[in-house]
Amino acid sequence: MTMHITPEEFRFMIEDITSDLIQMLIEREGYTLPQAVDTIYNSDTYAAYIRPETALYYQSSGYIYEYLKREIKTGKLQ
Repeated sequence: MTMHITPEEFRFMIEDITSDLIQMLIEREGYTLPQAVDTIYNSDTYAAYIRPETALYYQSSGYIYEYLKREIKTGKLQ
């Protein structure tokens, strides 16, 4: 079953995930706000979850955070 969402709903979901990931990097990893924002927006993880065809945006922020942590550690999305 395919769920259909509006562009506005998609944008909201992306903004919500991004906000959560920034907060997680600050609280859990000690990043500053500028470091966290830069890390997110320049990551392959971000590039993946903003593409509707990946459906990654349907996952929880915590799930996506695990991808981001692995990318930060290894230098690539896994």
